[in-house]
Amino acid sequence: MTSLHSHAFAKPSRLSVRMRTFSTALLLAGITVGLSGCFPVVATGVVAGAFSISDRRTTGAQAEDQAIELKAFNRFREQFKSDKISLSVVSFNRIALVTGVVPDAATKAEAARLVAGIDNVRNVLNEVTIGSPTSLKTYGTDVVLTTRVKASYIDRKDLQANLVKVYTEAGVVYLMGLLTEREANVAADLASKVPGVVRVVRAFEIITEAEAARLKAQIGSPGASGTPAPIQSATTAAPAPAPAKADEGAVVTPVR
Repeated sequence: MTSLHSHAFAKPSRLSVRMRTFSTALLLAGITVGLSGCFPVVATGVVAGAFSISDRRTTGAQAEDQAIELKAFNRFREQFKSDKISLSVVSFNRIALVTGVVPDAATKAEAARLVAGIDNVRNVLNEVTIGSPTSLKTYGTDVVLTTRVKASYIDRKDLQANLVKVYTEAGVVYLMGLLTEREANVAADLASKVPGVVRVVRAFEIITEAEAARLKAQIGSPGASGTPAPIQSATTAAPAPAPAKADEGAVVTPVR
């Protein structure tokens, strides 16, 4: 069985409403696409059609995560018209991490409610803070930090870099993925040692070593399609899922 480690912490970012998604196979680059009004969308990384064959999610779950992020962005754009609101959503295995900055508690709750109402969302981690948006320079720094954290995982024998989804908000690094406890500890420890990182927040879904071995064997077996079998209660969508809930518990790895 899997267990969900959900954590909360976020710092302000600038753009009115933005959506960030990540490619687990490529290093990150910032791409900005202007939309009408004051609602630009920022896609950090590459979200083209190919899925990572080393990802422990099913390809269906990966597609659902991209759809959740896009739907969340559209809902935010329709609902919030103030340039004092900056919101982002990152989804992994249908768990939606909401970050950013809003002017009041009511808006924070509304943002989580909008995401919870999206089809296939299993859980909402509401990491939004109340305050004023910061500068675009902070966003650029976050992109660099994300790249550095991902780079710290490359060439590690005890952690496969593509298994960890990295998201950075105002120097706070969020880590998501289907990882064993051992892998989660390694990922958090490495991220905490990257210069410039303010805080590391674990938002992992923990699986057993046996489940990890089963998925590795399936993906690497002759004739395997690269689509891992679903992990019970983790990647399989229920026929009629219960409404998503907001989780604001926090567990932080100290910066080394």
